[in-house]
Amino acid sequence: MNLWLRQHAHAIKVAASHVRAGPGNFLFNVLVVAIALALPIAGLTLIDNIRPVAKQLAINPEVSVFLKTTSTRGAANAAAGPIKQSLKELNVTASLRFTPKEKALADMEGSSDLAELLATLGNNPLPDAYVISLNAEDAVRIPALMERLKKISDVDLVQVDSAWVNRLSAFVQILQVGLIFLALTLGIVVIVVVFNATRLQVMSHQAEIAVSRLLGATNSFIRQPYYYTGAGLGLLACALALGGIALGLGPLNTAIADFVKLYGSDFQLRPLAMLPSAILLIVSLGLGLLGAFLSAWRQLQRTR
Repeated sequence: MNLWLRQHAHAIKVAASHVRAGPGNFLFNVLVVAIALALPIAGLTLIDNIRPVAKQLAINPEVSVFLKTTSTRGAANAAAGPIKQSLKELNVTASLRFTPKEKALADMEGSSDLAELLATLGNNPLPDAYVISLNAEDAVRIPALMERLKKISDVDLVQVDSAWVNRLSAFVQILQVGLIFLALTLGIVVIVVVFNATRLQVMSHQAEIAVSRLLGATNSFIRQPYYYTGAGLGLLACALALGGIALGLGPLNTAIADFVKLYGSDFQLRPLAMLPSAILLIVSLGLGLLGAFLSAWRQLQRTR
């Protein structure tokens, strides 16, 4: 056990000496890898902030049925029967709420800046409407329900009020898939950068490696310092990317603060939590270690 610890302590010491010998090249490689890692990390941060919002907005879907403005109140009341029949035929569980045009106008006049404009119109331009509140599990039946509702007499327009919520959820899913492909691609970039950096290190230490072999050092022993260098490069690059993104969220939140206030929200973009950040650090360390292993193994095999 003591021998194993001494070997790894020696490998860390040699790796540190390699970095001190060429700090500029090492820091440049760290910066390149950090830039590559920043893209998927930024995407992951965005998804991590959007997902709770999308879940909060994932309310039960509502379908609004607007009647023709020329329809009489009797015709508007009679439309409830065909609407309920359509729900029954499709086996949809929903609640039906009627909103008369007078109430809709009063609500609009009391909650908007259009009161003066509406007053100049004279007649009420709004139609009677029904609002159908469905359960989330019946959302898949909405297209068929809309087709039936459009065929009802005196119905002028059928609108899904929560369709944008479904679009937001679909967008988040697409973003997640795209982020996976981006992360895989840039993961390969990280391996390639560490591979080339390690290859150059091994080539510059040919004399030192030759002396070590003459003293009986095995390839496994010789490769260990390069493993630590590659792992350290990946770890530092990921930490730099996480720190840069966290700092960048400050001015970004300032820019969006006024916008979200218009919707009565205090939404802010927050950095990744400790657990996903730790996982990213471990993954980046592993990518750096893999790149160093492949490069050192290949170079030492060629110089045997």
